[in-house]
Amino acid sequence: MRACVQRVSRASVAVEGQVCGQIGRGLLVLLGVAADDTPEDARQLAEKIAALRIFPDDADQMNRSLIDIAGAMLVVSQFTLLGDCRRGRRPSFIAAAPPELAEALYEQFVRDVARQGIATATGKFRADMQVELVNDGPVTVLLDSRKAF
Repeated sequence: MRACVQRVSRASVAVEGQVCGQIGRGLLVLLGVAADDTPEDARQLAEKIAALRIFPDDADQMNRSLIDIAGAMLVVSQFTLLGDCRRGRRPSFIAAAPPELAEALYEQFVRDVARQGIATATGKFRADMQVELVNDGPVTVLLDSRKAF
């Protein structure tokens, strides 16, 4: 499971011109599910992201987590995070999970985040979405449940 995590002052996602998820201060998480991912990958990644210390403290040091600041999380599915661009000019998505598995693990991730007391919003799985955000910092980190990077 891969995640592109962006610290935001606000973010929203729309489908067919209608906003279906939005947050204020918090994290926008673009989430890609790999074919060999499990519910344990979803749980561990949800816990890791919620506890990432990427928000400033009173000394302007990145020492606070999403939980510490009582922020929200917008989770948007993005299978293209599993794209392999090492050969040729067209990404290969063979490592991405099939839609049924990906949707189940995406939903599991969202539930695991919410269980930690974090307000969550989502996009619409398999939809063509438009994401708007104000990246605060900017701060962007990449995570992989298999620690590939």
